[in-house]
Amino acid sequence: MFEFKITAQKGDARTGSFKTPHGTIETPVFMPVGTKGTVKTMMPEELKQIGSQIILANTYHLYLRPGDKTVAVLGGLHKFMNWDGPILTDSGGYQVFSLAHGTKSKSGEKLVKIKENGVEFRSILDGSKHFFTPKKVMEIEHNLGADIIMAFDECPPAISSKKYAKEAMERTHRWAAQCKKEHEKLLRKSEKKQALFPIIQGCMYEDLRLQSTKFMADLDLPGIAIGGLAVGEPRKTTWKIVDAIIPHLPKNKPRYMMGIGTPEDIKEAIKRGIDMFDCVLPTRLGRHGTAFTSKGNLHLENESNKLSKKPLDPKCGCYTCKNYTRAYLRHLIMEKEILGIHLLSLHNIAFLHTVVNEEKKKILRK
Repeated sequence: MFEFKITAQKGDARTGSFKTPHGTIETPVFMPVGTKGTVKTMMPEELKQIGSQIILANTYHLYLRPGDKTVAVLGGLHKFMNWDGPILTDSGGYQVFSLAHGTKSKSGEKLVKIKENGVEFRSILDGSKHFFTPKKVMEIEHNLGADIIMAFDECPPAISSKKYAKEAMERTHRWAAQCKKEHEKLLRKSEKKQALFPIIQGCMYEDLRLQSTKFMADLDLPGIAIGGLAVGEPRKTTWKIVDAIIPHLPKNKPRYMMGIGTPEDIKEAIKRGIDMFDCVLPTRLGRHGTAFTSKGNLHLENESNKLSKKPLDPKCGCYTCKNYTRAYLRHLIMEKEILGIHLLSLHNIAFLHTVVNEEKKKILRK
């Protein structure tokens, strides 16, 4: 069912197609993030119209509410959110471990306790205790029913000591192997077709990253992801790590770099042969009155936009840029109107799809 083909190559950059149960994804591809089962303020039809092929949802948040079993009873994530294209679910590891490092509850108790077989954490909704293991996460992701599911991993802070980074990486390796075993067991019991991707870790230590790359590649799963980057480290460090990893990645499988979503980062990733990337940035910036443009980020709250009849970007053909002025959009943002957030989010996602498409054209031109 899952089949990846490289269709063109120019240097390390490449275009490809990845066949999934809910359609073929043309790569490279930017994936908008719908953490809780929705890309904030966006209708599924609008996402399709602006070129979104695949969207993300988050295991951690959907497990807490409405619950993975609820989603399963209602026919799975595709039916639940009325999206008939491919979906990828993150394992929730990043969210759980974001709570783990220094965050405490009001009572002073740590919200997360890391153990060898999993992670105990308290719900951000009601403080109730939960325990994620590789087996549990696979069960949740199978209940949700996404096309691509991610292995449970530990994502330590970028500034972690080498000792801790190594411990976390080795734990991630053990968990990835357990995820594979449980995933294959669940597939045998079900008619579902889902692809499991493991996640390379190792913080900013090149030797650990290479160890992790080899381990994850040897699992021989349908794709492979690079995690734990774009988490606050200097971009020079990010690309140095990616450059070390790339030669050791399987050439015949899709490569997913997690959490990148600026136009500049997307171009750098594509240049290096990354096929998939995601980020919350387009909608987050939209909520804060910032738009991507061909001349850099535009902050609508600036006084200079108050009387501007210009679109966000004269080169952009999205619905927002065709129909609304900076002055009007600034007014909506200043008044905290939902329409303003929606129109900016639509533009930002469409803009990133255009960036990807322009890079694709360069590869195909040769």
